[in-house]
Amino acid sequence: MVASVEEVIPSHNLDPVDVPHPLVAMENLALVFGTGDGAVTALTDVNLSIKRHDFVSLIGPSGCGKTTLLRVVADLVKPTSGTIMVDGGTPEQARLDRSYGYVFQAPALYPWRNVRRNVELPLEIMGLPKTERQERSARALETVGLDGFEGKFPWQLSGGMQQRVSIARAMGFEPELLLMDEPFGALDEITRDNLNLHLHELWKRTQLTVIFVTHSIPEAVFLSTHIVVMSPRPGRIVDVIECDLPYDRKLDMRETPDYLRIAHKVRDGLRAGHSYE
Repeated sequence: MVASVEEVIPSHNLDPVDVPHPLVAMENLALVFGTGDGAVTALTDVNLSIKRHDFVSLIGPSGCGKTTLLRVVADLVKPTSGTIMVDGGTPEQARLDRSYGYVFQAPALYPWRNVRRNVELPLEIMGLPKTERQERSARALETVGLDGFEGKFPWQLSGGMQQRVSIARAMGFEPELLLMDEPFGALDEITRDNLNLHLHELWKRTQLTVIFVTHSIPEAVFLSTHIVVMSPRPGRIVDVIECDLPYDRKLDMRETPDYLRIAHKVRDGLRAGHSYE
């Protein structure tokens, strides 16, 4: 089964004429892990195309391969078969070119480094000059709304603010592609709602391409231009659902008929995916 992000003009009217190829393209992708008690098929027959400026959520039951698929894009694991291209080249080349930023489930901030120095850490490893590191970290912190908090330490910040520092650290690479592995899953509902709003505004301002792993249907529908529904292991794509909601989104839209219609389609896709078990 081939599932792809449809070649449609999204609601924010970005012109696809200027996009010669998808930013991420996968064809017949499969990944098998070798274990002590035998092989485990994590992904199978994955076909997916993601355009520039899309916000694509991966949703499915625990263990379906969402994070594994994200790690394949990031060149953190290699597929067993099939092909994947990132920005017209291999995932390895995208990693070496630092074409993406990666936001993990936990902020993973060093408690002895203040906010600015946590954001600058990857830039230090890259060997960038101090002046450029400071300029990039300042821009990234302003982008996530944390300018003025540069001198604070992680233990002085709320959980939501810590995760925004993590996003700023990924933004310091100034990437085209942002990979986010369920970054808000451990937060309370109110904080999560606020960060959903903040992330949506950030995506609109920066025009990044985002691949976002989540277990939350409301979160996926609110944030996404497209939702990729995955089946239980072995992970495969059950459906790709377009979110044709208004470009400007507010939390109260979650009670509208259009929002509920899309959420219902996602639930139907998740139920259909279980037929593979």
